[in-house]
Amino acid sequence: MIERPRRLRQNPVLRSLVAETRLHPRDLVLPVFVAEGITEPRPITSMPGVDQHTLESVVEVAHRCVAAGVGGIMLFGVPQHKDATGSGAVDPDGILNVALRAVRDAVGDDLVVMADTCLDEFTDHGHCGVLDERGRVDNDATNLLYAEMAVAQARAGAHVVAPSGMMDGQVAVIREALDAEGFTDTVILAYAAKYASAFFGPFREAVQSSLQGDRRTYQQDPANVVESLREIDLDIAEGADMVMVKPAMSYLDVVAAAAERASVPVAAYQVSGEYSMIHAAAANGWIDLQAAAIESLVSIRRAGAQVVLTYFALDVTEWTA
Repeated sequence: MIERPRRLRQNPVLRSLVAETRLHPRDLVLPVFVAEGITEPRPITSMPGVDQHTLESVVEVAHRCVAAGVGGIMLFGVPQHKDATGSGAVDPDGILNVALRAVRDAVGDDLVVMADTCLDEFTDHGHCGVLDERGRVDNDATNLLYAEMAVAQARAGAHVVAPSGMMDGQVAVIREALDAEGFTDTVILAYAAKYASAFFGPFREAVQSSLQGDRRTYQQDPANVVESLREIDLDIAEGADMVMVKPAMSYLDVVAAAAERASVPVAAYQVSGEYSMIHAAAANGWIDLQAAAIESLVSIRRAGAQVVLTYFALDVTEWTA
């Protein structure tokens, strides 16, 4: 007998019926930037189709996410003023906390509202934590600020806080602080395996980063995977409700290893550079934008990510409607 696997590929409806991996809007989270001091959305030149938003326009985006059935929205703040300790991150009237409050008031529990819990957008030196007298990131002092920041975000209405600074012990410190303030239901999505990646470039424009140098002393070496599994184990032991791998597309082996190992849901972040590369190639006529974007997201889901953060989230809902 001749084996004929092609029978199951002969038309779109049959291929769809037997598809092993599905991409649904509920699997997706849209990252959104909210900038202080602007009166209308401002395009991010290195990320086609992505803007810095006003408080009014971010609420409109959140409503679009609800209508499209997207799973969640992740908010990043872009303040007008920065300082050495990133004080705007913990200020109830800081741009990120004000935006969280506005979005949560608008959508309630119809959309999972997530907050980036990191200082890099708010510090004048651009690092993810406070610096010691030698100019190095002070891990433990930074964790105390992360705890304060997470509480402020929970108070503003975030369902999920997402520590992304890769400080040792950050999850445990944040969990303790949230519980002490009565936010026992606030979810922690830990950026457990975040690499010092070249693919973060466009994001620096999006948040108007002040970074000089790099973050290689606290973000992970792209050469390592065993280290990532250790970080994932530690974050789960400290109380993480979900864990993240970032970036996604160049780290599908890490996503797969995390999915096999973790006892909590695994998320992956299709980062700015990954998004912009697809757009750039499509703009040159080298690839089909829609097909390449969907294929890239299916690959992340196929690797084992239950949740995918992607700037394509709303596009996918239109393309697959």
